[in-house]
Amino acid sequence: MSDKSQPSERAQQMRERAQELEQAAQRSTDPAERRRLTDKALRIREKSEQENGRGSGTMDPM
Repeated sequence: MSDKSQPSERAQQMRERAQELEQAAQRSTDPAERRRLTDKALRIREKSEQENGRGSGTMDPM
């Protein structure tokens, strides 16, 4: 059963990392840094959805 939980754990970690980056972007005062962090968070979310399917994402519509 650990094989099934592994992708789910990875998806959760990716979502958590994206959330951390989004929060850092909101705190950033530098517009370029804010954009970089936001873009990175978006790429992580997109990769998570590609690897794990849309159903594994969070419920928030962004």
